[in-house]
Amino acid sequence: MLQSLSLYLLPSLLMVAAASDALYLRIPNWLTILTALAFFPMALMTGMPMAELGWHVVAGLILFFVGFAFFQLRLFGGGDAKLMAAAGLWFGTAQLVPFLFYTVLAGGILAAGVAFLSMVGLHLEMKAEEFSKKISGIKPSVPYGIALAAGGILALRDSWWLQVAG
Repeated sequence: MLQSLSLYLLPSLLMVAAASDALYLRIPNWLTILTALAFFPMALMTGMPMAELGWHVVAGLILFFVGFAFFQLRLFGGGDAKLMAAAGLWFGTAQLVPFLFYTVLAGGILAAGVAFLSMVGLHLEMKAEEFSKKISGIKPSVPYGIALAAGGILALRDSWWLQVAG
């Protein structure tokens, strides 16, 4: 039971965050806090060694500061930055690269899709000559929580949590 919970809790929380971001372009603080705080009892109940737990906290802190920098550069929303840090707790430094790789891959696909849909919508609203002038100014909002959820779910397969459940 505990092993199943350790595998399904994070993906469930990430999917709720992705849905919220997709629908409202907002990830609630309570959800990010729950994602971060749920890590600690799960780590302790599954027997994660303290040294490993420490590396997970380091990963969360690294992603918190990276997310803050992305937020300051207006590359991320605040909710995305906080969710990335909360999810980083669950992966630790050992799984940080796969988590970020899958997240960036999903984010690129998501951004391309959102940009395409924005161009199609703009084209439908305008005449052809106006379209070419306006297309350069498109800056659609990308619900990056979806990419974070995809990256987290894909990276979970090689994480501590699968080793515990296996």
